[in-house]
Amino acid sequence: MSRINFADPGFLYLLLLVPAIVAFYILKQQKAFASITMPGLEPLQVPVKTFRNYLRHILFALRMIAISLLIIVLARPQSTDRFQDVSTEGIDIILALDISGSMLARDFRPNRLEASKNVATEFISGRPYDRIGLVVFSGETFTQCPLTTDHAVLINLLREIESGMIEDGTAIGMGLANSVTRIKDSEAKSKVIILLTDGVNNRGEIAPATAAGIAKTFGVRVYTIGVGSRGMAPYPVQTPFGTQYQNMPVEIDEDILKDIAANTGGRYFRATDNNKLVEVYSEIDKLEKSKIDVRQFTKKEEEYLPLAIIAFCLLAVELLLRFTILRKLI
Repeated sequence: MSRINFADPGFLYLLLLVPAIVAFYILKQQKAFASITMPGLEPLQVPVKTFRNYLRHILFALRMIAISLLIIVLARPQSTDRFQDVSTEGIDIILALDISGSMLARDFRPNRLEASKNVATEFISGRPYDRIGLVVFSGETFTQCPLTTDHAVLINLLREIESGMIEDGTAIGMGLANSVTRIKDSEAKSKVIILLTDGVNNRGEIAPATAAGIAKTFGVRVYTIGVGSRGMAPYPVQTPFGTQYQNMPVEIDEDILKDIAANTGGRYFRATDNNKLVEVYSEIDKLEKSKIDVRQFTKKEEEYLPLAIIAFCLLAVELLLRFTILRKLI
């Protein structure tokens, strides 16, 4: 976006002379037409002023405008454009999200799944320079969105996730293995998986420890998050009268999640409520900060030429009128 600056702004103080010159001109015109009273004689008839008489003031106006423009020209107006060249040390991140039926438990507001989606959305929005992808898992796993910098599309796909999209269960190993598959060929300086679950691995052909070993082989760091309050939580239960919520024990295999994080150079976090979940993502955000090099460029262009051309044109018009149409009125 362009801004106008002046290289020599001190010359702009000369503009204060313009009002003084205008005042002097008005005062001079009033004295030039002072009335004369002669005793014993009929009042002298003053010639009626025509439109051409008023035109002579145009000469003064043109000169004042031209002088003002020339003063601005002396101050050297310049347009300034600033732009940035941003280079990043990229980080590729896969969000692996558990969407099993237990993620509908209401120890989070409105439930674990929606709370996780909301916090993940904020996390994505705060990392505009990273490629981020999304993998979901329950009894099975699939890729909801591959690595992308189009975060608007990613967020839309994240919001469309619902529990029950795939067979129920908790296949932590499968979800992690799928995530590794999506990120292993990345050329980013840092490859990260954030795996969030609220249960115990009970499905899938790949054990969580095996998937962690694969992640370590490809240099992928895994942060694991256990979601759920301590003790009891209201879980959804299907009954003949529809879905009802019953308090049931919260079971999270923290030992497995800790081992995954430790073996891959990540960390394990436990989120027991909405606020704690926000803190967890904030901590991960600090741990995996992109390195951004910003170079700022400034481009200046002189803008006095159009003003100078207008000023000299006005002076030329004034001289033309002075020695042609308005010559007899001066």
